[in-house]
Amino acid sequence: MPVSKLGERRQVVIPKTIWDELGLVAGDYVEVERVARTVVLKPKKLVDADVLIPDEEEVGDRHGETATLSQVEKAIEHQARKRGGKTTRKGAA
Repeated sequence: MPVSKLGERRQVVIPKTIWDELGLVAGDYVEVERVARTVVLKPKKLVDADVLIPDEEEVGDRHGETATLSQVEKAIEHQARKRGGKTTRKGAA
């Protein structure tokens, strides 16, 4: 079993064999969890919401209705204005 030494700034070196097996690259994110007296690192991929739901792609809700992201944003803004709230969307009137 590979062993790593902790660095002064809480850095941990992941052994190359494990790094390669998991397909990690510099800059990747990992979830860090304490389990009993161990530390578990789980690779995570962060994705921008705009990549998942392009502006004009239709998305469905639990009732089978669909709307574009723009339509959803406009509906949220409309409800916020009705309630006297402010929106956080850039360029919103």
